Amino acid sequence: MNTSGMTFAQTILHASIWIALAVLAVAFLLTVWRVVKGPTLPDRVVALDMLVGIVIGFIALIAIRTGFTLYIDIAIALGLVGFLATVAFARFILASAVEKPEGVSEAKPAVMVTARKGKSRKASPKAAAKSAGKITGKSNEKLASKTADKTVPKSGTKTPGKSSRSTRSSKPGKGE
Repeated sequence: MNTSGMTFAQTILHASIWIALAVLAVAFLLTVWRVVKGPTLPDRVVALDMLVGIVIGFIALIAIRTGFTLYIDIAIALGLVGFLATVAFARFILASAVEKPEGVSEAKPAVMVTARKGKSRKASPKAAAKSAGKITGKSNEKLASKTADKTVPKSGTKTPGKSSRSTRSSKPGKGE
């Protein structure tokens, strides 16, 4: 026994708890910095998930130091809630990525224009962008020209050089 009344194992445990608290505190600060700094939303979501893991580590260290096993139950519940929050954030990111594909400007490409007799119709993306004066920069011009070049022939008319047969096969991955 030491003079302070602690055994060698207790001294090692006490020192390792303080070292772990210091490491978790540094990890916590760096992760908070990542949440604030970003640069993207997925970075922030991963950092928030990491914060949950770090807080679970803090709770586990407090449980070891105090000896209360109730803290372990709290850590397990926090882990489950943190997982569900991460899944919810991931679904939010996925939904926002589907609504706004890459390469599309912030302005909505299709706007409502007034037609005859007070009815509304949607303008084509290129016409809407031209009328609003939104085509600026090479990427938007390329996007507009790509959408303008993809014209679909009317039913009953044939495109020169193409047969009327469908190129799709009934089996996936077996297209001709």
